[in-house]
Amino acid sequence: MKALITGASSGIGRDIARYLSSLGWETVLVARREDRLKALSRELDGSAFEVCDLTAEGECERLFEKHSDIDLLVNSAGCGVFGEFCKTDLERERQMLSLNITALHILTKLYAKAFVKRGEGRILNISSSAGFFSGPLFSSYYASKAYVLHLSEAISYELRKSGVTVSVFCPGPVSTEFGLADGISDGKGAISSKLASKRAVDGALKGKRIIYPNFQTRLLVFASRFIPRKILLKIVEKQQAKKTGRSCQNG
Repeated sequence: MKALITGASSGIGRDIARYLSSLGWETVLVARREDRLKALSRELDGSAFEVCDLTAEGECERLFEKHSDIDLLVNSAGCGVFGEFCKTDLERERQMLSLNITALHILTKLYAKAFVKRGEGRILNISSSAGFFSGPLFSSYYASKAYVLHLSEAISYELRKSGVTVSVFCPGPVSTEFGLADGISDGKGAISSKLASKRAVDGALKGKRIIYPNFQTRLLVFASRFIPRKILLKIVEKQQAKKTGRSCQNG
């Protein structure tokens, strides 16, 4: 069995690659940072790797054409732009939307169509519990994760009888470089990237549609349904106000 993992140079993507390798899977590691990919490839007994900027035109298609024989696609690459909407940099937001939404959409579509023809295959998209909320001070990131969540859930339902599964992982705070790179804290109660990755992979291999890393995150999402949205906005803003700087990592 073979898996292709984007954003494999750090964080959840890297730990997903490690966990899949421990289960006997071949892995294709995709990211921009060649030095990290080479190091991880050596660690995982010579896993294949692709140095790739998924935001560049035609790169997703090239990646698919070269590695169309995989059994599991993991869309883990992602980035965020922190701050008030009218003050954040538009170019950085364009990069974020291109990575979090456009690249994920293209790869999901290309592999989903191929898997349907084959009659089997799995897709694991990494979203966030943020996808269930609106996020003052982190508005574009929250919105991008909502796109990932709702796209994945809809496709999963459409393909429910095809032999193809589409799973979306929605963690709360996770200890990764995503926030540390620009001084943004992981958040209260952050779990390890290793644990998050194991829960994500185990859920995907079982064909689960929406995967939570723990009961606390599931409960948070469930409880939010009963809180007025205006109050939720205030709660989220208060949490985000504790953070500073920006973060962006396309592997």
